[in-house]
Amino acid sequence: MSTTAPAPGSAPDEQRERGLARFAQRTAGWTERWFPDAYVFALAGVVLVAVAAMANGSSPRTVATTFGDGFWDLAAFTLQMAMVVLTGYVVATSAPVARIIERAARLPSTPRGAVAWVALLSCTVSLLNWGLSLVFSGLLARAIARRGDLRCDYRALGAAAYLGLGAVWALGLSSSAAQLQATPESLPPELLEITGVLDFGATILTWQSLVMAAVLIALSVAIAWASAPQGTAVRTAEDMGVDLTDDAGTVPERQHPGEWLEYSPVLPAIVGVLTLGWLVVQFVELPVLTVVSNLNGYLMVFLVLGLVLHGTPRKFLSAVSKAVPATAGVLVQFPLYAAMAAVLTRAEGRGGETVSGHLAELFTDIGGGGAFAIVIALYTALLGLLVPSGGGKWLVEAPYVMQSATDVEMNLGWTVQIYNAAEALPNLVNPFFMLPLLAVLGLRARHLVGFTFLQFLFHLPVVLVLLWALGRTFSFEPPVMP
Repeated sequence: MSTTAPAPGSAPDEQRERGLARFAQRTAGWTERWFPDAYVFALAGVVLVAVAAMANGSSPRTVATTFGDGFWDLAAFTLQMAMVVLTGYVVATSAPVARIIERAARLPSTPRGAVAWVALLSCTVSLLNWGLSLVFSGLLARAIARRGDLRCDYRALGAAAYLGLGAVWALGLSSSAAQLQATPESLPPELLEITGVLDFGATILTWQSLVMAAVLIALSVAIAWASAPQGTAVRTAEDMGVDLTDDAGTVPERQHPGEWLEYSPVLPAIVGVLTLGWLVVQFVELPVLTVVSNLNGYLMVFLVLGLVLHGTPRKFLSAVSKAVPATAGVLVQFPLYAAMAAVLTRAEGRGGETVSGHLAELFTDIGGGGAFAIVIALYTALLGLLVPSGGGKWLVEAPYVMQSATDVEMNLGWTVQIYNAAEALPNLVNPFFMLPLLAVLGLRARHLVGFTFLQFLFHLPVVLVLLWALGRTFSFEPPVMP
């Protein structure tokens, strides 16, 4: 079969695509080459906030003091978000989940159906844990690509595996904004005073949020199915030179008698029973929403579940050691977000006003007349292109966004969901959160962004319309203090 030689200076991938997909791949290539690491953006954000505070009349001493005093305000929450990533990875790489993945990979009967199936599971699992979604969906895409009876486009499978992060993760249980607002001990005092405590019944478990999640999942799956390449346009993993042989993740054999318990399932089983007993007592003694909104309880259950699924402490610790590098971005970025939030809300300038106060007034002015949801969503999505944070950006935005919501009498729980729905959109364009998935797939961001950018073009208007329309069904409720 003859092929057309690529034009000078063009990538082979671009020769196989046309129109929007080709444009998106060019954009992804530019992003890979010119975008610095997300940590650099976080550092730049600190500088920008400090300059803004001084321009507002705060002294350099006040800004520096506020920065240092606020740096560790959210140490507990930083650890909690790192554990979301770690527990998801550990659960996804356990042997029982691997068997589920292999069975799931055999269900689709057509290449397009396989892409849609990966998209559906990616979105569904992300509502439970976004870290689990990334690894689970990536392994599922590899398992489907190994099938000899289906000629699936590996790029489309990979992009479908990412849709949980680009569509609905922040509307699910691992939403850091919803988790933070439901956990009073993790809230900065300044934010708690504005918002009070918002359990999941006011945010991710409202019928409006569930409707939005269902619509976005259906949209994501439909676009994934319709955009999957067919015929000669298909590029399999073999075509792309990707080795689909998975490492079984075996651990060394026991060498010494003292290691017996490390290779025994006895202790994990006992800890699992204790955790199950604790969970039963929680549901018996407390309201259901209180239990499911408990971030520490959620993380404990996922951590122990990973231990039980791996069977022995040695296998569990091996999985943990592989998961730790994926938490690096959270650990080093979140303290900077905490410091930025402190400068925004505490560094007083002329007239005793803070930068946060001025921003709240601005959003109140331009967000009146029913436009608040759209204004905040566009602002959040735009900022998310530059500061990919997995929701940690809420720590910076929340003080002035929630104050503005109060001023225009927008429901505070729905304001959190406005942020959550818009926060996912930049993930479809900015490849930062693709990194763990790309490591699983053996691909580069440019291979996926042509498909995810197409999703972005459809998701943006749908999200804006849903946020505006569903927001009109709420009434304002004053903050509830713990």
